[in-house]
Amino acid sequence: MAGNYSFRYTLDNYINLLTFCFQLNLTHPKIIMDELTNDLKKKLIEVLNLTDITPEEIDENEQLVGGDLGIDSIDVLEMVVMVEKEYGVVINNKDIGEKVFSTLAALTDYIRENSPTLAS
Repeated sequence: MAGNYSFRYTLDNYINLLTFCFQLNLTHPKIIMDELTNDLKKKLIEVLNLTDITPEEIDENEQLVGGDLGIDSIDVLEMVVMVEKEYGVVINNKDIGEKVFSTLAALTDYIRENSPTLAS
């Protein structure tokens, strides 16, 4: 009977440890950020019809508007619509928009902080 208890105790601990590790990976901010950044890269390519680049080629710290991607004010309007539709984040102020769309990293941070669907 003592051996059975020991096995059950060890199995329960193992399951609890696996559950903890799984939850940690799902809620770790860096992992969520990487997933959001990658998702945004794919959506930008789709929405802006950037067919000649891959998500890996987009540097999240490079300038978005007026940078190497060729994003202009019309593209920004399309991105505003996409951000609102996909993440529930409204960007309706020019000053905020300039900051948010300065880099992909800034956009990711803003969505993460303001999206009702990503709230932790």
